[in-house]
Amino acid sequence: VWDGMALRGIRVLEFGGLAPVPYCGLILADHGADVVRIDKKTPPLADFFSRGKRSIVLDFKKPRGADVAKLLIKHADVLLEPHRPGVMEAIGLGPDVALGINPNLVYARLTGFGQTGPYAHKAGHDINYLSIAGTLSLFGRAHEPPMFPSNIVADFAAGGLMCALGVMAALLARPRVGGQVIDNAMVDGSAYLSLFPQRAQGTMLASGPRGTNMLDGGSPFYEVYETKDHKFMAVGAIEPKFYAELLAGLGLDGRADLPAQMDTERWGELRAVFKEAFSTRTRAEWEAVFDARDACVTPVLEMEEAAVHPHNAARGSFRTGPSEPQPAPRLSKTPAQASSRMACVGDSTQALLVECGLSEEEISRLVSEKIVFIPPAAKL
Repeated sequence: VWDGMALRGIRVLEFGGLAPVPYCGLILADHGADVVRIDKKTPPLADFFSRGKRSIVLDFKKPRGADVAKLLIKHADVLLEPHRPGVMEAIGLGPDVALGINPNLVYARLTGFGQTGPYAHKAGHDINYLSIAGTLSLFGRAHEPPMFPSNIVADFAAGGLMCALGVMAALLARPRVGGQVIDNAMVDGSAYLSLFPQRAQGTMLASGPRGTNMLDGGSPFYEVYETKDHKFMAVGAIEPKFYAELLAGLGLDGRADLPAQMDTERWGELRAVFKEAFSTRTRAEWEAVFDARDACVTPVLEMEEAAVHPHNAARGSFRTGPSEPQPAPRLSKTPAQASSRMACVGDSTQALLVECGLSEEEISRLVSEKIVFIPPAAKL
């Protein structure tokens, strides 16, 4: 029975890996897909993305295990895999084999450097993919080394989220073209996310080195300022009308000696004035000032504060117990929904094998051969 979720009826086979692939699987699960995670018997080191999924413990590197994986592939719409090029082919589960079994399969390969190129077989992490994409060079203060923005950009935006977009596009095209392979490189995705600063080079937005431009820490009206209580306010008062509101909120609108907003030679002076002004009140006091003004000035919230901020609370942007973000974006007719059920390793091994048509005797044999594992609590 269709319950209004966009991907209900779609089965995703997720080969367990680090953050990007599990995050992609979580996005698809939030939109209603039946995401089946192939796990090892040992739980993942950091299992942050298991909500709404089912788990099967399968040693797919053994020939008999690969045969079981092929049964799962036959019943899947999407396959997600995080391995370096050639790994899936070596165990007989590469895209040629998989699409031969299931011509309508969307086979998504999510890696750092992609399936081709000199770096395709190299190891890497978020910081490395950003560096090769040219994106890392955008972050940081003038005259300082580039500063990486946690591991959000490559792993999750250019990796998991971009891959989910590719999967949905491939599913949309499937009635016309059948299955296909997605080569989702986090380097490619990071570069794609950087299209705006790439295009802005040489314009008034990005005419100088890192940290000297309007949107990268160079301008005093697009900046973070410390408050009296050692918290912070974010200022993004670019347009003249918002800048005027910023000055009024800071009590500086009557200062005749204030440098002009776009006098780049005097941005240092203007920043010092703003810094001094923000240091005279607490963050809560500045919130009260700027909540009443349309100045593009907002508090910098800690993660634990975000869930209880009045705006986020009014929209229900976070789930409670424990607090975590709700799925986004919000669809009016087929909204995503974060499941409260978390996958446990092997919790659906037996059920999935039954769904694939295996008999009780065949399942028992797989268990005895240590091809699959069924936790005692998960036995039917």
